[in-house]
Amino acid sequence: MASILIIDDSKIIRDLLSEYLMDRGHRVDEAVDGQDGIDKALSGNYAVVFCDIHMPKKNGYQVYTEVSAAKPELRFIMTDSLPDELAGMAKAAGACSCLTKPFDLDQVFETLKQILSTAKTT
Repeated sequence: MASILIIDDSKIIRDLLSEYLMDRGHRVDEAVDGQDGIDKALSGNYAVVFCDIHMPKKNGYQVYTEVSAAKPELRFIMTDSLPDELAGMAKAAGACSCLTKPFDLDQVFETLKQILSTAKTT
């Protein structure tokens, strides 16, 4: 299965996604804000990143642009409660998908399945 990084300032979202993904056999790490996410994404070996758009220290668009410059093969699924221009900018820059919170876990599964089918899993 895949190694996944969840970057979200909401503990509830991190816990929900972590439990759901680990129950399906994935390896999961978590980051609590944008800068923590950048540090972990750049030092780790992940196939997919779930990244919130609005976070402290660095927003999701900043995370995406910094990490993808160094690791262009890393796939991003952006998440947000109220998608705005940052979500659009990330999607236009190459993020694979954007899920609106609260998201349905079936939607998470299908999105991840689609992305992993076109990516090399780690």
